[in-house]
Amino acid sequence: MSKPRILVARAVFPETIARLQQHFEVETNQDDRGWTQDELIAKLKDKQGAFTTGSERIDDKVLAACPDLKICANMAVGYNNFDVDAMTARGVLATNAPDVLTETTADFGFALLMATARRISESEHFLRAGKWQKWSYDMFAGAEVHGSTMGIIGMGRIGQGIARRGALGFGMKVIYHNRSRLDPALEAECKAAYVSKEELLKTADHVVLVVPYSPASHHTIGAAELALMKPSATLVNIARGGIVDDAALAAALRDRRIAAAGLDVFEGEPKVHPDLLTVPNVVLTPHIASATIPTRRAMADLAADNLIGFLVNGKPLTPLNPAVLGGK
Repeated sequence: MSKPRILVARAVFPETIARLQQHFEVETNQDDRGWTQDELIAKLKDKQGAFTTGSERIDDKVLAACPDLKICANMAVGYNNFDVDAMTARGVLATNAPDVLTETTADFGFALLMATARRISESEHFLRAGKWQKWSYDMFAGAEVHGSTMGIIGMGRIGQGIARRGALGFGMKVIYHNRSRLDPALEAECKAAYVSKEELLKTADHVVLVVPYSPASHHTIGAAELALMKPSATLVNIARGGIVDDAALAAALRDRRIAAAGLDVFEGEPKVHPDLLTVPNVVLTPHIASATIPTRRAMADLAADNLIGFLVNGKPLTPLNPAVLGGK
């Protein structure tokens, strides 16, 4: 009996490839080429499974052209590259990699908050350019972190992790806004108080975005929301590109309507809005919030587990559209 055929759409750990090869006929992309949609379709046409990242858009056009496809396993917790409704309609399972990156991503979110508040990137560029000639009392004076108010929009596991770091480690007052309020016991554990989005934006010294991307959350932060924030406030986005209107943010930073921003994600990434590259008061990182070797290995392992679990054993670990499983 022949093995199922799968495509690994991006470069990944060689150990992951070797493990998958025990169960499947595997086509890889260890050169890490970026494929067009037509190239992706050509690669997927005869495959039953796909190991994907956030870079590969799986929509109805791809699905219609690849009738053998049964599962796409994302090596990411986010899955806005999947048209889940179209996948469900065509009986294709979608899986993601939740939980394994929670603490690492929360670490990075807080690191980005610190770098933004304390103007670390801006001051390093100043030093590297040979501009540092003397000490002065206000040189790169930034915002306090300890004892300040942090507002978190999106209070899932990562948001909760950031809340705990702020409240317990830095004595911050934590407020949050979410689609639904947390259980009181969980609020107490995170030392976080629920407020409206408007109150959060008006009150917080540091606003952190950890909300999943969907059409409903597109431009959660735009010009109107930025106008509500304090001129001394900072904004951090580790969620997804499109949560923030990057053009409006660049304008607010240029005009000092908010103090600074830290961004790990961007609209249309890997392209970055050119105006963000011209303002000094922003920290920019290339979507690396989960980038530690142990965490990336765990993400790859979970994507592989989902492919093996479904195509070999009929039992995926983290299905996003379990209706596809039927009686399995």
